[in-house]
Amino acid sequence: MKPHRILALVIRHLYLYKRSIPRLMEVFYWPFLDLVVWGFITIYLTKFKGTLPSFIAFLLGAVILWDILFRSQQGLSVSFLEDMWARNLLNIFVSPISPVEYIFALMLVSIVKLLLASAVMILFAWLFYSFNIFLIGIALIPLIINLVIMGWAMGIVTMALILRLGQEAEVLAWAVAFLFQPVSAVFYPVSVLPPFLQTVAGFIPASHIFEGMRAVISGSGFPISELVWATSLNLTYLTGALIFFYWNFGVVRKKGLLAKVGE
Repeated sequence: MKPHRILALVIRHLYLYKRSIPRLMEVFYWPFLDLVVWGFITIYLTKFKGTLPSFIAFLLGAVILWDILFRSQQGLSVSFLEDMWARNLLNIFVSPISPVEYIFALMLVSIVKLLLASAVMILFAWLFYSFNIFLIGIALIPLIINLVIMGWAMGIVTMALILRLGQEAEVLAWAVAFLFQPVSAVFYPVSVLPPFLQTVAGFIPASHIFEGMRAVISGSGFPISELVWATSLNLTYLTGALIFFYWNFGVVRKKGLLAKVGE
């Protein structure tokens, strides 16, 4: 064993982090994310000193709905990566298939994956914990639809970034949803957040969805206001995501980079 050869390999890997934001996130953001999310959960529980009503329903409902958001985003991003890894993107886009047809196809794929994964989670939540998410009632439908749309918007933006930046941005396919988790009020209400983060959460559709879920479980009625906010934001972001994808797709095609995606 030669120390200088070992050191050379170590330096080579460390240099990868020098100008790579996704790799730096792996080192700094994820530990910070764990600390922030569980810290806010702790504050939330401390306020009620163990007497929080319906906490199990809040927690399991949040886990299932968060998985729906995560799976809908991954349904687009990972399917796009599979085409990229197979060097199939060029074949697809030299055919008559348009970008909007491609995106719509990936949306349908994400729905299939989402239905299968959600069915497993809902079944075992009922078998293991006697939790029936359908007790949320008719409000469950618009809540899920909004989460899926937000996941699609994130997935389309992720696809655009991978298309433009290449392999360096692949980590976003698994990470982008978690970037928004601290301000999405998944496991705790928005009121737990500091004031400036509460303002940020107001512009995150997921925060309105999870606030609406807790309102329904606690018997506060149909969350019309939260759903209106979530739907308005989602339509805005989905439109922006499609524009962003088309712009990046045009740049990549104009520069002749489409054939190099995945290399």
